[in-house]
Amino acid sequence: MPGIGGIVRELVQARGSSLKRYAFLLCGDDDRADDLVQEAMVRVLSRRHPRDLGELERYVRRVLVNLVIDEGRRTTRWDRLQPAVAASFDRVCSQSAEDETCDRMWIRDMLSSLPPRQRAAVVLRYFEDLPVAGIADALGCSQGTVKSQLHDALRRLAALNREGAGANASEGASPELIARPEQNGALS
Repeated sequence: MPGIGGIVRELVQARGSSLKRYAFLLCGDDDRADDLVQEAMVRVLSRRHPRDLGELERYVRRVLVNLVIDEGRRTTRWDRLQPAVAASFDRVCSQSAEDETCDRMWIRDMLSSLPPRQRAAVVLRYFEDLPVAGIADALGCSQGTVKSQLHDALRRLAALNREGAGANASEGASPELIARPEQNGALS
């Protein structure tokens, strides 16, 4: 079995871009996503000696979720955010190459309007395809709490979507884009 350095290199080569996308979905900032992945890997490797690449990746993903949630607890920036869609983002894209970028920005803005636990629950459910039990395990809470977090998050996203559609009725995104953006090319 390769040493720790070899396992880290393997993980970065095989799953580095996937881990960064995952971190980006959780935090909404490209530079912060890089920092989160690095911090998660340092934390995992300083406490555990993984037996295989799959185990290491699972622990890194779990630590990523926890880092984002903890960051939200320590700061009040989530409380100070203006509703991203209603306040500032005007979807003025046409059906063109720019549409994909607009969809990505719109999804990022929608996700950033959620508190950290709700955001993590939505990302785990709709981008990682985890069942409620898997989300509860990843977040360290009960299944009822996960259902409540998802319900509240989806209600808030629907309200923001209606507000955005009201401002620009012909360009509101479909619920499928929120639920499955990778199938629509919105996140890659």
